[in-house]
Amino acid sequence: MTVVTVHPIRTEADYEAALRQIETLMTAPAGSPEGETLDVLVTLVQAYEARHHAIEAPDPIALLEHLMEARGLGRRDLEPALGPSGRVSEVLNRRRRLSLDMIRALHDQFDLPAEVLIREYPLAAPERAHGS
Repeated sequence: MTVVTVHPIRTEADYEAALRQIETLMTAPAGSPEGETLDVLVTLVQAYEARHHAIEAPDPIALLEHLMEARGLGRRDLEPALGPSGRVSEVLNRRRRLSLDMIRALHDQFDLPAEVLIREYPLAAPERAHGS
């Protein structure tokens, strides 16, 4: 049995050391002293990451683009939630905001987080008519 000393994670070096320790303990049986150490280290790393490596949630359109890429979906797959193909294009091209009904449908159909879908995001600048 290897005894691992657990220390607070205050610096990036501490963080890297904790990650290395976690890697060596990944196969530790649950409930064993090593498994308990692993649980403590994971909790410390998660707390450090939340403070120092937080990733901001994407804007709603970036989330939809990621959904399409990750699941191999096309624009047509969004039509049940967003409406006809023209409306899907307007939303994805940032010419139209998501409506509350669209947000609900996307949340229900694709299990997307509503808290991301309701975020503000920039729209594309309106196109100017030629000759204006």
